[in-house]
Parts: sequence; C-alpha cells; structure tokens
Amino acid sequence: MGDAGAAEAGRSRRSILRAVGRAGTMAGLAAGAAGTLGGLAAGGLLDDADAMPGTPVSAIGVPTDGPWRPSPAHVDVSWAVDTSQRLVALTFDDGPMPNWTPMVHDILDEERIPATFFLVGARVHDNARLIHGRMDRHAVGNHTWAHKDLTRMTHPQAYRAMHRAHTTIAEVTGKEPRLLRPPMGNIGGTTLSAAGSLGYHVVLWSLKMREAYLGHPPGRLVDYIVDGTEPGTILLAHDTGHRDRLVAIRGLPAMIRGLRARGFEFVTVPDLLAASETETATT
Repeated sequence: MGDAGAAEAGRSRRSILRAVGRAGTMAGLAAGAAGTLGGLAAGGLLDDADAMPGTPVSAIGVPTDGPWRPSPAHVDVSWAVDTSQRLVALTFDDGPMPNWTPMVHDILDEERIPATFFLVGARVHDNARLIHGRMDRHAVGNHTWAHKDLTRMTHPQAYRAMHRAHTTIAEVTGKEPRLLRPPMGNIGGTTLSAAGSLGYHVVLWSLKMREAYLGHPPGRLVDYIVDGTEPGTILLAHDTGHRDRLVAIRGLPAMIRGLRARGFEFVTVPDLLAASETETATT
C-alpha cells in the first residue's frame, strides 16, 4: 500500500473509532437520563458497549462514565471475621413471615441470645406486626426489597431494591441497616456499586444450615453446625422458606447449647465486626 493509501486507511479507522465513541457516549447519556439515581445524574450510565464483548452491564463495577466516588469510597465484604475470641454470629434471611419468624424469636428469647436478621423490605412492610417489640437485642440487615438477584440488575435497579428496603426497615424497626446481604449471596459489579452508594458493608457467611443434605436424622445437622463453627463464624439460617428448613429451626436449641458447651458466645454481626477491629487495633 502506498503512502496515500495508508494515510487514507488511517483516516478511515480514526473516523470509525470517533463514531463508535460518540455512539457509546450517547447511549450512556440516554440511559443515565432515563434511570439515574443520586450521584449518577452528572454522567451517562455504562452499557454493554462500554465493557468487554459479552460482559453484562450488571458485572461492571463502575456504573458511570463520569466522575464516580461513592461515600464511603470503599465496600467491605465479610464471609467471617478474623478473631481469636470464641464468638459466633447467628443470622437469619428472608423474613419476616408468619410461618416461622415468631418461632425463631421465641427460641432466641428463651435462650437469651442475639441474632442478625437480614430482612426483605416487602415482607417487613406486609408483616410488620411480627417483629414489633421483638428486635431490641437483635441487629438488622438489608436483604433487598423483593429478594431478586442483584447480579441481573443495572445499578439504578439495584440501588432502588436496596434503598426502598432500607427505608422500610428503618421505619418499622427503628434501626437503620448498615449491612447488606445480597439474595442468594450473589455478588456482581452492580451489587457493589449500589452498596457503596448507600455505605453498606456486604455480609455473606462462612457456615450455613444444610437442611436438605443433613436433615435426617436431625442430630446430623446439629453436629455439623456445632463441630463446624470456628471463632468469627457467620452462620446462615432462614426464618422462612422450604419446609426442610424447619429441621434447622427445631434444632436451634440443641445447636445453641452445643456451641455454648464449646465456649462460644453469640453476638450480632455488628458486634462481631467490632470485636475483630478492636482485636486488630491492639495487636
């Protein structure tokens, strides 16, 4: 190819790149105008064209092509806590619901232990009476408004799912949630970007009830939980759901007694996180 041909080819490639850039920017701005929340108003939302080919928008960790800095500017994710203290945090997902939430509260009251409830906003709205007067010793967390998979949502959708639940949980319980547990434990870019916008600490788990596999005889599940708990464990249970989860709820008193016999103390997730921070600061 001669010099003239090479120059023409270069101009053509630059023209194409400019056109693609303008198209991507306009697509982002249009999306931002349609669905922007909070700090996204100043910049266009990213879309599939801004990521690697085949990357869904929900996987993108930075949701805007303008300046992006949530406050705080980081998101912590905890599966468990590093501590030498024999502390365990018992957590319950998916409630409140009429079938088992009152049963769980009765057991916790009888055993006088705190727990952390990751509440579904729509269920808090519909079943507020179930938790009125019963949350004093317990902590609350956000489990989104309708328990839908955040990793399939755009940033504005994920933000709305969290923020709507946040408001309802705070109004009904009198406690403002600062923890998020994404439904199914699924984490994507939009989960983290929306959590960052709301200042959430994302909390998963390191041990969970395995009712479907260890429910018969019931003692197998009790032994699994008691033997598998380590200092700093975050234990996942549910106060609603498939009927096999009743095995775990009915086994709670035996699990609690077994863990106490091993020297464990039950604390809320915020207290577990604080214990780890204090221990780290003194070492």
